[in-house]
Amino acid sequence: MAAKGTKTDGRDGEAAVPELSYEESREELNTVVRRLESGGLSLKESLALWERGEELARVCEQWLEGARAKMAAAMDERREDDPPADADTPF
Repeated sequence: MAAKGTKTDGRDGEAAVPELSYEESREELNTVVRRLESGGLSLKESLALWERGEELARVCEQWLEGARAKMAAAMDERREDDPPADADTPF
């Protein structure tokens, strides 16, 4: 079963695809953190918020990992097409 905020792509063994954008997830996570830090919540409410925060952090990490992978692929492609003149230069 997919975590709240994510959906599966319908294929077994495939990673869940985030339903929320990175920005939406990050903003909701900030709201969760502010509510937890403000205090005054019951233990049950605090635990529910903490669990939601963990789910949102996972969604953000999925987006960031996807972006890192795309950037790495683009940089690898660029290196293959036009290698740098100096081996120590990454770009």
